[in-house]
Amino acid sequence: MPLHSNVLKKVIEGINALYCAQIEESQVQIQKTNKEFSGDITVVVFPLVRISKKSPEQTASDLGTYLIENTKWLDNFDVKKGFLNLTVSAAYYLNFLQEEAVKESFGQQGANKESELVMVEYSSPNTNKPLHLGHIRNNLLGWSICKILEANGKRVKKTNLVNDRGIHICKSMLAYDKWGNNETPESSGKKGDHLVGDYYVRFDQEYKNQLKGNIERFSKGVQRKGNLKYKKIIKQIGFIIFERIDEYFQNPYKVYDFVQSYIANHEQFLPFLIEIKDRFRKQKKSLLTSHAQDMLRRWEMDDPEIRKLWEMMNGWVKKGFQETYDRLGVSFNKIYYESDTYLVGRDSVLKGLDQDIFYKHNDGSVWVDLTAEGLDEKVLLRSDGTSVYITQDIGTAQLRQQDYDFDKMIYVVGNEQNYHFKVLSVVLDKLGFAWAKNLYHLSYGMVELPEGRMKSREGTVVDADDLMDEMISTARKMADELGKLEGLTEEEKEDIYRIIGLGALKYFILKVDPAKNMTFNPEESIDFNGHTGPFIQYTHARIRSVLRKAKEMKLDASQSFTLQLSIDDKEKSILKLLHEYPNMVAEAATNYNPALIANHIYDLVKEYNQFYHDHPILIEKDHSIRIFRLKLTEVCGNVIKKGMSLLGIEVPERM
Repeated sequence: MPLHSNVLKKVIEGINALYCAQIEESQVQIQKTNKEFSGDITVVVFPLVRISKKSPEQTASDLGTYLIENTKWLDNFDVKKGFLNLTVSAAYYLNFLQEEAVKESFGQQGANKESELVMVEYSSPNTNKPLHLGHIRNNLLGWSICKILEANGKRVKKTNLVNDRGIHICKSMLAYDKWGNNETPESSGKKGDHLVGDYYVRFDQEYKNQLKGNIERFSKGVQRKGNLKYKKIIKQIGFIIFERIDEYFQNPYKVYDFVQSYIANHEQFLPFLIEIKDRFRKQKKSLLTSHAQDMLRRWEMDDPEIRKLWEMMNGWVKKGFQETYDRLGVSFNKIYYESDTYLVGRDSVLKGLDQDIFYKHNDGSVWVDLTAEGLDEKVLLRSDGTSVYITQDIGTAQLRQQDYDFDKMIYVVGNEQNYHFKVLSVVLDKLGFAWAKNLYHLSYGMVELPEGRMKSREGTVVDADDLMDEMISTARKMADELGKLEGLTEEEKEDIYRIIGLGALKYFILKVDPAKNMTFNPEESIDFNGHTGPFIQYTHARIRSVLRKAKEMKLDASQSFTLQLSIDDKEKSILKLLHEYPNMVAEAATNYNPALIANHIYDLVKEYNQFYHDHPILIEKDHSIRIFRLKLTEVCGNVIKKGMSLLGIEVPERM
């Protein structure tokens, strides 16, 4: 029985024996002892004083005395105000090491057909660009959450939703159609997702150039038509465009809306302003965005020419994605595509419209009113009949429930989509799907570089493939400088460079609480002596080296040692961290937070390294102590490997 459960049981027994009162488990608060005080586990006494009718200090003293007298695994207790700090005996931890920690299943629970089925969606890229640093955090979080849930006995299905349709995809397609000259991944020597991403950037560049030209022509046209009578209007409208040009690039409708509002406030200039508005409208129709929108409409109408271009470019991207996933070490049970799911969502929206769950605007667009739920009104279908993102999410959720009949669905998506998932859950509930209440959005923060935020359209993102290459190259350079891989073959070295480089990347990202924004620093992440993946990996390799030497010396860590050993604070500290590992795995699953495991493993590694430097292991003269320390070393190595595996990180046998 775990220590927490043992203490809980004994506290309930003690309250009954001392005060003739029956209490529930929920009335007992047990926590890890604060590092400032002596002890291993703490009972919070304040909730119990109404039963004891005594002061918190006296209640704690009574209970502490009872626990010491009636248990074999507590050495002493200490009272700090309303807190009862209990010190667990060394024999308890030594027995734990010898009987529980050595089991292969330690820290893991098996699933069966009755276990809860949890579906996790992660990655969810768009097929208009390659995966970047933001996607890396998403994929690593998703994969790790799946591994942690499996370790807690859940049945897990890993899914991906590839956004392979929509206006952004059409922008890449339009740019390729205009300026591609039949370029292919083979002819360019580029991965397919990189090639398509280049055309997404090209679209944005050409659009800005076109927009600037339209603005200049618009302003000159206004000035030619104007005279003294319209001087104020020309200044107000014509030149404000240049003052707000960055804002205009982001949203060309802003200037259009400005003209319309000006008309409403200056009716005497109505004819002239209408002419300005019409001039602007005509110029806007020539913009690339209008052509991309038209391409999307043609795609939804199954235009064979557009579909052929779409299939070719999406094929390039999907192949590129798979190569990146393979390198990153993530996979999926099933990949859904928006091009397959949006029609299911659209049918549901139209059905909801017929049932008066939704309503139609005068322009033909379909909306849902969520003001009663504390949200807003949300468009579900555009006026031209095309779908928006939430339309396909409605359809995808239904298909997933049909495919797997999940008990819970977790969306690993950035915090900029918090509102989106609130709306999705409410809309599905309105449509009558009882499982809509079992959707959970694992919202995570933005990842940036030291120099600031990345922008896909401007081509300033950190490409996932380039970043992995850089991390492996940095690992190669640092390992060679430190001379850590002497004696290995070139093939063995390259594999270790890969393990170190990707381990550094994964650990640096996963050690941060998902809810927090973070800054990724490649150089800092690969330090062999800091709070990093390579530091942990090197410690594991050190442990494996000790175990190999022990084998050469015919020492067997499976032998038993006496539970009457005298151990020091450092050895007990390691045993406590090992003992807490299963609870940390459970807590990480409850909170969907891999950082809890990442930081726990780091704490274990720090303690072990100090122990390694201060305590002889293989040359210890006392046989029982030598076996104990060897077993402690072996279990530390096993737990490090298990914990890092839950983060998707490999640990090498030697470094």
